[in-house]
Amino acid sequence: MRTDSRRTPCPAASAGAGRFGWHVVLMVLVAISIGPIVFATVGAFLSMGGLTNGDFLGSLTLDNFATITRSLPIAQITLNTLLIAAACTAFKVVTSVLAAYAFVYLDFRGKTVLYVVLISTIFIPFTVTMIPNYLTISRLGLLDTVAGVILPQLADASGIFLVRQAMRTIPKSLIEISHLDGIGEFRIMRDVVLPVCRPTVTATGIIFFINAWNEYVWPTLILRSKQNFTLSLAMQVFTDTEGGVQYPLIFAMAVISMILPVALYLVFQRQIISTFASSGIKG
Repeated sequence: MRTDSRRTPCPAASAGAGRFGWHVVLMVLVAISIGPIVFATVGAFLSMGGLTNGDFLGSLTLDNFATITRSLPIAQITLNTLLIAAACTAFKVVTSVLAAYAFVYLDFRGKTVLYVVLISTIFIPFTVTMIPNYLTISRLGLLDTVAGVILPQLADASGIFLVRQAMRTIPKSLIEISHLDGIGEFRIMRDVVLPVCRPTVTATGIIFFINAWNEYVWPTLILRSKQNFTLSLAMQVFTDTEGGVQYPLIFAMAVISMILPVALYLVFQRQIISTFASSGIKG
């Protein structure tokens, strides 16, 4: 009697092999993502000769950071960057919450048209508004000031869209009951709406902060003196020298610019991860 030697593959084994394959792919993608960060961090502690010759152990030095502190007011530059990022984030979050609440729960003429026009501004390239904003800041006398960088960034249509989408999930009956109880709009927004939308609002604020912290083009147009530079602008100081691009100094500036965001992430890691998981926003 002949027996069939072929066996049906075990479903559990197949699923395990599939998960292992996905893990390998994800590990490769993570390695590709953090590779430049590791390279910049190592390069920040190397001399120019060590970087070009591959002498990673024999040329370790802290001179790059010492050169930066002598060439730039790095503490003031870091404070400028933090002030710009914090102010832009705060204003954008507040305006996003207020505008989203109005678009969802308040009735006024032209609301739909106004919302469509507002959201359409997301698709307008920055180069279209760059020159008008620059002329406005110039006429206000705010060139080469931190306020000149912040002023055009007090609101963001994408933030309004994200917060509005979160507010739409709240039943309007809950808002109507609050109205019947005589609760004002501000208290409803603060005590009823915001607790439900807090994950989305927080995640949106994190995105705003990172974008403002890394911004380069607009500060380049507005800021002139080193005392008012941001960290992104400070990197260009070491790319325009007659001796060529000083890569170790640029890497050192990159490490300095990473310190505060990474420190904030490590302190609030659990809250940040749970916030993005709850809100569904992918950063």
